[in-house]
Amino acid sequence: MEGVGGGNLQKMTPLARELTRIFNNYNKHSGLLKKNLKETNNFFREIRQNYSNACASATSSTSAALEAGQLSCISFPRHEEEYLHNIVGSAPYVLVLGQDCAARYQLLNCLLGERLLPLGAEAGGACGVEGRDCKRRKLCFTHGRQTRLSLALPGQYELVHQLAAHCGRWDTVPREDLEIQEECEDPAHRLAELEITLHHPLLQEAKIMVVPCPSVQPVEEALEDCTRSVIPVILYALSQDQLSADQVADLRKVKESLPYPICFIRIPNTLQGDASPEPTRGGERDRDREKERERSPLHKQLLSLGFLSSTAGNCSCGAPSQTHSHAAKPQSVLGESLERLHRLLVPFARQVLHNQQVEAANLLNGVHCRCLDLFINQAFDMQRDLQITPRRLEYTREKEGELFSSLMAIANRKQEEMKEMIVETLSSMKEQLLEDAANLEFTDIIVTPNGEPVTSKDIKSCIHQIQELIVVRLNQAVANKLISSVDYLRESFVGTLERCLNSLEKSNMESSSVHNVTSNHLKQILNAAYHVEVTFHSGSSVTRLVWEQIKQIIQRITWVNPPAITPEWKRKVAQDAIESLSAAKLAKSICSQFRTRLNSSHDAFAASLRQLEEGHTGRLERTEDLWLRVRKDHAPRLARLSLESRSLRDVLLHGKPKLGRELGRGQYGVVYLCDSWGGHYPCALKSVVPPDDKHWNDLALEFHYTRSLPKHERLVDLHGSVIDHTYGGGSSIAVLLIMERLHRDLYIGLKAGLSLKERLQIALDVVEGIRFLHSQGLLHRDIKLKNVLLDKQNRAKITDLGFCKPEAMMSGSIVGTPIHMAPELFTGKYDNSVDVYAFGILFWYLCTGSIKLPEAFEKCSSKDQLWTNVKKGARPERQPGFDEECWQLMEACWNGDPSQRPLLGIVQPSLQSIMVRLCDGSDQKSTSLEDSN
Repeated sequence: MEGVGGGNLQKMTPLARELTRIFNNYNKHSGLLKKNLKETNNFFREIRQNYSNACASATSSTSAALEAGQLSCISFPRHEEEYLHNIVGSAPYVLVLGQDCAARYQLLNCLLGERLLPLGAEAGGACGVEGRDCKRRKLCFTHGRQTRLSLALPGQYELVHQLAAHCGRWDTVPREDLEIQEECEDPAHRLAELEITLHHPLLQEAKIMVVPCPSVQPVEEALEDCTRSVIPVILYALSQDQLSADQVADLRKVKESLPYPICFIRIPNTLQGDASPEPTRGGERDRDREKERERSPLHKQLLSLGFLSSTAGNCSCGAPSQTHSHAAKPQSVLGESLERLHRLLVPFARQVLHNQQVEAANLLNGVHCRCLDLFINQAFDMQRDLQITPRRLEYTREKEGELFSSLMAIANRKQEEMKEMIVETLSSMKEQLLEDAANLEFTDIIVTPNGEPVTSKDIKSCIHQIQELIVVRLNQAVANKLISSVDYLRESFVGTLERCLNSLEKSNMESSSVHNVTSNHLKQILNAAYHVEVTFHSGSSVTRLVWEQIKQIIQRITWVNPPAITPEWKRKVAQDAIESLSAAKLAKSICSQFRTRLNSSHDAFAASLRQLEEGHTGRLERTEDLWLRVRKDHAPRLARLSLESRSLRDVLLHGKPKLGRELGRGQYGVVYLCDSWGGHYPCALKSVVPPDDKHWNDLALEFHYTRSLPKHERLVDLHGSVIDHTYGGGSSIAVLLIMERLHRDLYIGLKAGLSLKERLQIALDVVEGIRFLHSQGLLHRDIKLKNVLLDKQNRAKITDLGFCKPEAMMSGSIVGTPIHMAPELFTGKYDNSVDVYAFGILFWYLCTGSIKLPEAFEKCSSKDQLWTNVKKGARPERQPGFDEECWQLMEACWNGDPSQRPLLGIVQPSLQSIMVRLCDGSDQKSTSLEDSN
């Protein structure tokens, strides 16, 4: 048995060849998406597992840097993950629908470029009205090494049945095998689909299904198998000028089950049996056809029914218009001519397939970027924690020591003042106390109005109540005086100290038993200052002293008979009690008690602070370990996945850029001209072949930082990236970074000659660009002549953010170009002032107007010798005729002490002032600076 169909791509029609390419690209990109999704899920799973284990084996503080709310972000939201799995797991499928079998069959033949299905007289009887008299089966075309036909139940098993095609050679599928015979009563046989296996390149990439006649199976049932794990390219063949009511109903069911656009294709009424479309007859015929399409009743009907959109931009053949916005959601289209099927179907299929993958790549990249930003923010938080916590501990210790010393000084110097204060208080209160005592109403004692004598027991109770009145009033008065004497400490020490302690304890919540212990001891110290003297509780030495002194009153009072309880007697008892008090003893006792409690609280505070510090020491060690993992493992791995997903999106949208002539070479890549890409032109293309994982990670992080930056006129714009898996003939994988193309770099500009005004403007542009990077939390770390590009007006933009990183993500590695590197770069501990240093060296070149090395650097025979000399203080020499203010500015910028370098917010106005002074007036005006050049 032989059949048609071959595996040679070159022998196919242009349409079949182009569709094969489109589906092949879809499958390749789907494989890349699937790989990226799998690696992303593995990464998230490892992260969650690592932190779950850490939390289980250590303490809750281990997860402080990655709280539960943040952990939920380092994963896919469930609906996004399900959507992505559906997309990457879906296979492309071509669904051929139509008004009748003849139209569907002719469209299928055009797709494969083979006369596989019978047309015209070969087809036998034509479909009746609405196709109800026709009983053609569902057809499924799949790939195989040999051509064969079989009957099978969808997704189940093959039926044992003798087909006409098995009986001999055939050119087209026999009509008998396509139709369900009237005498057939087997339900399985009637529902079986005819599976046609061909060795055809298009079928290697996508299956094709031709729906059966409506009388055989309703369209929604026929498409049921295509609603799962399938990306359908839906084609609808039209052989008549209008859709019937039943056909409209079927189309609505198709849209409900498969919410994808439809490509409507008009098939000629006169069928000649030719599977290939006729050649076009020129642009004039296209224009006539466009006018005809606009008047077409079919077009108007599809438009009115909502199957076509009035906003869809169709070309003369009905194909979607090509704009820069390739990500636009694909829409249904109508082609009124089979001749132009290639121009209609190819872009339609590409848009349908690409739209799904672009959405998936966008979603995947969004997850990558969101989680990567989270890691970077965590790195900032952890770095801040590592820097601030030790300072907070030291500050707390110092501030508590100052507070203790101040309170102790008050206790020592206040004894004499307190004695005088008690004397003064008693003196000022005496008359009022006596009056209050005289009017005191005793409790639990019945005193007769005429002052008759009472028992000795009652007399003692009366004396006790008078004494208690005096003690209470004395407590209140002394307390108010003492509070005012130490109240100034509240603002000076307590507020700041409490906030600092609360912050330290919040970050060290290892267990509830020790939480707030230090703060409680602080409150004890404050109690010593505010409350020991205020409340003389029953067990305090001060209260006991007062009572002992007042008890002597009772011993001095003698009587033969109990006295009468009169106001005079109560006044006399109160006066004796007041006079018996010793101010000196009271003051001494109060201060002694104050010092005792103060020492006790201070010791307790110091012990709890040591406990807090020990807890932080362990926590900071874990934080530093986590910070290291975020910087060196988590963020780089995620950045690489992000680079891959973004590059896949870019290549889907804009294709692979074409490399033009070589523009330059660097240590890690080659820069090429690129005429246009993604609607941008002209472009520069930097191809980088990362030699190892570290360079991959660095490049991925660079791309993330650069792409995350808002556009700025002083930074070279990065348009996108593409990963080229066939670079160098397939021998290596390259990352192609497509950037804005400028006129030349500063090195070439200085070599060619620039005016003073241009050079000072370039200096201002560079400072503005660096300031913007710093405002975004980034360090450039490689400011030099070749990393400053000039446009045709000689305005500058900074490029090559290869070493650019947030300060919190830096590992202390030594990077940069030797002559521009600040001395502290060699220690591994540095901040954004290294860019100020590099600008100082760059400014020296701008002031000289040449590219000649400074003498101090030119004499060095090696990079190591250069670094050694820089660390010892070697700097560029002052040229004769340098403007004094320019020289002072560059000297300040390259100061060996980073803390002494000026802020760029100060450098910028200084440069503006210099520019106004040196370049004001005629551009030809000579200056001493220009003379030196």
